[in-house]
Amino acid sequence: MTKDFSLLEKKLGLKFKKKDLLTQAFCHRSYLNENPNFPLENNERLEFLGDAVLELAITEFLYKKYPKKSEGELTSWRASLVNTKMLGDLAKGLDFDDFLLLSRGEAKERGKARQYILANTFEALVGAIYLDQGYGACQKLVEKYLTVKIPYIIKAGLLRDSKSQFQEEAQEKKGITPTYKVLDEWGPDHAKHFIIGIFLGKDLMAKGEGSSKQEAEETAAKNALEIKNW
Repeated sequence: MTKDFSLLEKKLGLKFKKKDLLTQAFCHRSYLNENPNFPLENNERLEFLGDAVLELAITEFLYKKYPKKSEGELTSWRASLVNTKMLGDLAKGLDFDDFLLLSRGEAKERGKARQYILANTFEALVGAIYLDQGYGACQKLVEKYLTVKIPYIIKAGLLRDSKSQFQEEAQEKKGITPTYKVLDEWGPDHAKHFIIGIFLGKDLMAKGEGSSKQEAEETAAKNALEIKNW
C-alpha cells in the first residue's frame, strides 16, 4: 500500500531533499520479508544513527539550559525523555501508525510490541533528518517535541526510572557507571526475548528479562537496586 509521506512532512514541518530516507525510516524489517523487491533497506541502521543523535541533542540542550543541575539529575531527565514509552507515545500522537511499513502479521500487533516499533521509528526518523538536513534540524525537532515535556516529567514524577536511579547510585557510591550486556536472546524478529545482565566493572549485579533490550535493561536495573538495597 502506498503511503503519502508528504502528509507527514507537512505535519512535522519538514521538507526532505532525499524522500527515500524518510520512507526508509518507517520501513520495518518485517515488511521486507513480504516485499523482497522493495528498493530500500529496513530502518535499523537509521535507528542506530538516530539514537546517538537524539541522545546528543538532548544532552546538549539540558547541559546549556540547566547549568546548575548535577550530572545525576540531567541523566535522569535525559533517560525520561528517550525511553520507549515517551518516544512511542510521541510517535503515536504524531500518527506514525499511519505511515509504518509493516508485514501483515506485524500490522495486527498492538500494545507493547507496537510501542517499541513506534519508538524505534522515531529514532530512525531522527537519523534520516540528520543525514538529509543536518544536526540543526534534529535539534529543532527535539526542542519542538521532547524537551518541552521536561516540566510535565518533573510534575508527574516520571524521573526515577530504575536505570537512571541505579546509575546515579552507582556513580555516587562506587564511582562506576553501570554497563549492560545481552546474556541470552531467542525468538523470531517480531517476538524476540532477551536476558540482559547489569555490571559494575566486571561484576554482574543482576539479570533482567524482557521482550526488548530496553525492557530487559530496566528490569535488570530494578533487580540490582533491590539486591544492593539502594
